[in-house]
Formats: sequence, structure tokens, C-alpha cells
Amino acid sequence: MGAYILRRLFLMIPTILGIMFISFVIIQFAPGGPIERIVADLTGQSSGATERVSGGGDAGLDLNSGGDSKYRGAQGLDPEFIAKLEEQFGFDKPAHERFFKMIVDYAQFDFGESYFRNIEVLDLILEKMPVSVSLGLWITFLSYGISIPLGIKKAVSHGSKFDIWTSGIIIVAYAIPGFLFGIFLIIVFAGGSFFDIFPLRGLTSDNFDELSTLGKIGDYFWHLALPLTAMVLSSFATTTLLTKNSFLDEIGKQYVQTARAKGLTENKVLYGHVFRNAMLIIIAGFPAAFITSFFTGSLLIETIFSLDGLGLLGFESIVGRDYPVVFATLYIFSLMGLIVSLISDIIYTTIDPRIDFEARDV
Repeated sequence: MGAYILRRLFLMIPTILGIMFISFVIIQFAPGGPIERIVADLTGQSSGATERVSGGGDAGLDLNSGGDSKYRGAQGLDPEFIAKLEEQFGFDKPAHERFFKMIVDYAQFDFGESYFRNIEVLDLILEKMPVSVSLGLWITFLSYGISIPLGIKKAVSHGSKFDIWTSGIIIVAYAIPGFLFGIFLIIVFAGGSFFDIFPLRGLTSDNFDELSTLGKIGDYFWHLALPLTAMVLSSFATTTLLTKNSFLDEIGKQYVQTARAKGLTENKVLYGHVFRNAMLIIIAGFPAAFITSFFTGSLLIETIFSLDGLGLLGFESIVGRDYPVVFATLYIFSLMGLIVSLISDIIYTTIDPRIDFEARDV
């Protein structure tokens, strides 16, 4: 296992480099940028004025003909001012030098400073992370808490009306996008058109510090109720069906028939023998499930419910062309995903020593 772990750790390096390189190249060709944003703010132009001249076609023509600036809308501004902006953001250097410097700095977890927030990127990420981690943890625990008992019940009653009806409900729930259900919850329960029961913004109330310990707990879950409901709707479907199929596969094996022939009760057979083997893939996949909830569910839900987490931070940074924040979050998310994938493999071999990753190619 040691050799396998080392190989996986070494493979993380080219994987991270590839992800960052592709993202860096895409950013170079994307219209707009921090300089264009500042120019647009100074000249009072619309967002369309923040596009960089592409060098060909009508779309790349300058709005004010006769200028020689490579930034759309920059005519009339002092060229020295534009040059200072380029130097400030590092755009006075060639692209390959900027990419190499970024990789060297990121390897030391030096993400620099946000372009527009006057704060270190790492401090900004740490400030926003508790919200996203909180959502990811709760959605994972709720998903597993619903999926495992439901999956076991469906396996035991396979083919019954309960199994058929719950399968239909699960499929429908999985098909409904979480953000769409979130909007529905806001309309119905957060003062949209019907009831005004739950708050719409943040994870705590303005008077949170003045509340008792019990009051703080209640206030916290009061704010979490709608976001978690929107996210959990479709998240438990895959785990439920995976649990059911895993139990069905184990129930049909010979050792289960032998245990029943010895006179063991059904609960003893199910939870004393089947459970340990059937839950192997479920337990081992827990870290990956958390990361999936942490990554995929945060952006739209945080935006809809105005939760100040990493998802909303990433969205605002992309829109605002705050590249240090964009690349730093991408780097951290990619690194976490690769590490969690390795942890899942280690958990597999810990739970079931029969699994040997060293016996196969990475």
C-alpha cells in the first residue's frame, strides 16, 4: 500500500499542473479583466466595455477609433496610468512567466492578495470556508442518515409497494434541481408570496451574540432549514439506491443462507453479518460524498440564499475578474479532491484487506 500511496502522491503533481495550466490558458483568452474593470469604472462605461480587444473582426475594434490602447474604452487615459495598472497586476510580464510564478507561489500556499478586497487571498478563503464546510457536513450527514435506513428497508422489502413507491419518489426528487427547489422554498416559506417563516439571508440573525446557547443553536438551524432542504432533496438518491443494491447483493450470498439455517434471527443476520460487508462501499465513499456536497452544492444555493461562503465568493470573483481568488479556490478545491480520492482508497483497504490497489496499475 505504501508504494501505491507514493505513486498517487506523485501523480497529483502533473494533475494539479494540468488543471491550473488549462484554467490559466482559458483566462488569457476570456474577454475582460481587472484592468478593463478599472477602466470601465473610471470611464463610466457599461460591462460590455470591459472586453479586451481580440485583434481581429468587428468585435475587437476599439470603441473610440484612432486610439492605440489595447484595452477597450481606455482612450483618453494616461498611457503611464495603464502601464502602472499592468505592473500592479503583473500583466507587464509574459504569460509563461506569470504562470510559472503562480505555480511556485501556490506550491508554498502563497496566494497573494485579492485585487479588489485589500486582503490576503488565504485569509479571505479561511473567512468564507466555515459556511461552506457547515453546509457540506450537514448535507452529508443528513443524506447518509436518510439513505442508509431507507436503502436497507428497500432491500429487505424488495419488490413490495413500499419499494416501488419510494423508488418513484427518489427518482422524482433526484430529477428536481436543488436551486430550483430552493427558489420554490423561498417563494412559499421565506416571504416570497405565501408565508414568511424562515429567514432569507445568512446563517445567523443580527442579534445572534445576544442569544442564549440554546437560542443560538435554534437560530443557526432556523437559518439552515431551507438551504439544507433544497440541497438534501436530490443528494440522498444515489446513496439510497447504492445501499439497497449493496444489501441485495450480500443477502443473496451463501454465508447469509448458512446463518439463517443456523437459526439466527433476521435482524441478527442483517445487522450482524450483512451490514458490515454491505456498508463497505458506503463507508469508504463518505469522504468523497462530503467533498461532492462541499463543491457542487455550494455555488447556486449560497447565491440564492445569500450565504457568504466559498461558492458565492468564487462566483463574485469570476464576475469581478479577481483572478488571485479564482485561481486559489480552484487550486485548493482540486488539491482537496485528489487527497480525498486517495483517502477513500485507503479506507477501502482498511475496511476490507482483500482489496489490494498495489496489485493493479494506477
